Amino acid sequence: MPKSKINITMDQDLIEFAKTYAEDQRTTVSEVFTQFILNIRRIQREDPMDIILADPKFRDSILETISQIRAGKNKWHKYEEVF
Repeated sequence: MPKSKINITMDQDLIEFAKTYAEDQRTTVSEVFTQFILNIRRIQREDPMDIILADPKFRDSILETISQIRAGKNKWHKYEEVF
């Protein structure tokens, strides 16, 4: 999809925050705004899966679980043991 420019007016402190945030996230200010608008669109469409995946607590939980699995800290159970 071809891209176009958009001009917005914001307070200088918000502009500086957006630039710093983008740099910290190793992305661009444009991408930060793109992700923000996409998130609004997902919420309006009421796609519950996108909302769940966008939840910071869920994301943190998934990353913690992956970390524990990689470190070998989880004890695996057979299906019959769990159910």
